[in-house]
Amino acid sequence: MADNNGTYLIRGAAILGGDAEDLLIRDGVIAARGAGAASHQFAAEATVIEAAGLVALPGMVDVHTHLREPGREDAETVETGTRAAALGGYTAVHAMANSNPVADTAGVVEQVHSLGRAAGWVDVRPVGAVTVGLAGEQLAELGAMADSRAQVRMFSDDGICVHDPVLMRRALEYVKAFDGVVAQHAQEPRLTAGAQMNEGAVSAVLGLTGWPAVAEESIIARDVLLAQHVDSRLHVCHVSTAGSVEIIRWAKERGINVTAEVTPHHLLLTDDLVRSYNPVYKVNPPLRTDADVQALRAGLADGTIDVVGTDHAPHPSEHKECEWAQAAMGMTGLETALSVVQHTMIETGLMTWADFARVTSTAAAKIGRVADQGRPLETGEPANVILVDPAARWTVDPATMATMGRNSPFAGLELPGKVVATFYKGHPTVLDGKLNTPYRESAAAAAGAA
Repeated sequence: MADNNGTYLIRGAAILGGDAEDLLIRDGVIAARGAGAASHQFAAEATVIEAAGLVALPGMVDVHTHLREPGREDAETVETGTRAAALGGYTAVHAMANSNPVADTAGVVEQVHSLGRAAGWVDVRPVGAVTVGLAGEQLAELGAMADSRAQVRMFSDDGICVHDPVLMRRALEYVKAFDGVVAQHAQEPRLTAGAQMNEGAVSAVLGLTGWPAVAEESIIARDVLLAQHVDSRLHVCHVSTAGSVEIIRWAKERGINVTAEVTPHHLLLTDDLVRSYNPVYKVNPPLRTDADVQALRAGLADGTIDVVGTDHAPHPSEHKECEWAQAAMGMTGLETALSVVQHTMIETGLMTWADFARVTSTAAAKIGRVADQGRPLETGEPANVILVDPAARWTVDPATMATMGRNSPFAGLELPGKVVATFYKGHPTVLDGKLNTPYRESAAAAAGAA
């Protein structure tokens, strides 16, 4: 039976890294905060969680996750991917459309949505494809996906750029009808044919075909102008270059409705790692230079880049444990994102925990139009809450992760911060850093949602 009527008293957590306060969770909401929580009429029946030294944050929201199901269950399933998400501190993820079949119809997005609800670890928000089959030739059923039970609001051909400017314009125009957003994978295909890594000094030494920064930047420049022209919402996936940050900053200064994300791996890793020829470092867009890394950190800190999106991309081992040229592109990220952002942004003094909540939860929920996620930790708000131990240190071991993918670029690194508890709709999916039980809707709630 669901524990959605459970009552929990979290004692002494630092709210957003500030003062230590109590939180009382009951019936899926925050029933009380602060001095009155422990004396609340329901506090006596609560399960007490001692949280001194822990930071309380809103549950994280990922705008960019690959769950692979349907059709690619050898790489990941909704069940395994959402278990990983819960362990990583997420209470909602946006599942990208490049499954098999592609999520380009109401039927497929509803299947993904149903699988997420059945799993019960996090809120799974399907992302609909922009074009049929990701082929870039005709628009997919955008309106039908928006009107479906999945209520899709984000659309992306991620993995492939919508390179036709006319088609991109039409997509931006279409999604305005239901306040949707087009999330663009910015990559000019003719500038990246055969590309294997970032174009620069390292690619020249290694003799690998380079992936120029301008391939990303030229598409972003085009698309922010298109978004301005039709007055629509554009989201830029996995920004990776200093030039991209400057274009997005320019667009925002002019009031263009653009948002952008950066991945944890682009905040930490550089193309120098490719010297090892280890395919775990092969990713799209590629790892860039240290100058790009620093520009991305600065852009995230000053708000030019709105959110951190993991681009969690699990692959079967045989697709990564092979020669570089044949290896698949992608890295896992759901279970390491919090720690990497703490390491690169908080421990460097660029951001606070309150800033962390903005870029990993609040802004992400707003972009995806997920009304009950990313909310303040206040009385009456949905109890999507995580508790983090910022003093914890741990060494990344992909073999112990919940995701099926073992392709973590952080393997062997010692990172800070650990998720101690995750509350999804008031139910603890993670306790003491371990999976607890999934959230189960009551029969009445499930019937209403259907």
